[in-house]
Amino acid sequence: MAKEITVDNFESLKAEGKPMVIDFWATWCGPCRMVSPIIDELSEEYKGQVIIGKIDVDENNDLAVQFGVRNIPTILFFNKEGEMVNKLVGAQQKAAIVAEIQKIM
Repeated sequence: MAKEITVDNFESLKAEGKPMVIDFWATWCGPCRMVSPIIDELSEEYKGQVIIGKIDVDENNDLAVQFGVRNIPTILFFNKEGEMVNKLVGAQQKAAIVAEIQKIM
């Protein structure tokens, strides 16, 4: 299961010094529900190597605004230094997400 990321734990997760993948989503978003199982699978496959989590935009709008997320699903990729290095917008295939994860590892 992907980690739930909130305003409260975002900075501490970033401080762990691991690459991060964050899925911005909402419960009412159909395409988000298609991406969600993929994110959960990847969180198991990359456990201990990459922090993979989800941010509910309805509950954590401040983070969505901070990163300029206007459409969901949006998946952001952060390197070990905590810098956002890429973004995928819209429903994605698992292979596309894996390709981006490989770049930040």
